[in-house]
Amino acid sequence: MGKDKALLPFGDFPTLTQFQINRLEKIFSTVYISCKNKNKFDFLQDYEETKFIEDVSSQSTYAPTAGFIAVYNKLQEKSFFVISVDSPFISKTEILKIIKEDKKDLDATIAKTKFGMQPMCGIYHYSLFEKFTDMLKQNKHKLALLLKSSKTKFVNFEDDSAFLNLNFPSEYKKALKLLK
Repeated sequence: MGKDKALLPFGDFPTLTQFQINRLEKIFSTVYISCKNKNKFDFLQDYEETKFIEDVSSQSTYAPTAGFIAVYNKLQEKSFFVISVDSPFISKTEILKIIKEDKKDLDATIAKTKFGMQPMCGIYHYSLFEKFTDMLKQNKHKLALLLKSSKTKFVNFEDDSAFLNLNFPSEYKKALKLLK
């Protein structure tokens, strides 16, 4: 993208982060922000300090592995739902379908489209904590490999439009048009 996606303006909101918080707080009782540095979110002055989960590892990578470990350490929950900031069209419908398919004996329940798994949209269970820790130690960050080697349920979605990911300026422009 060439810019921090979390800080891009989106719809009626000054940032994509604020857009996501606004809509996700209508679905979940608590929405956390996992990030490398919470200082970039100083515009969220009213957002509770406890809702930020910083990856304070020495890893300079922006792969999500260290972020997952930080989430596991802070939340101490049996499971949690993950959605990336740059997927603004994943709706309550998709989220509830994934939640409905989740089972306690799974390691993860993840969205899947015709283009493949969507590892940043789904439920991760605490049973994966050790695998994430090992991945980080080995400097391996491919969530797809982790999910394929774990007890993962993939929830199929025929329509992949909700999973538009804003990685390039052209996708961001497309998303802005779709939003109107």
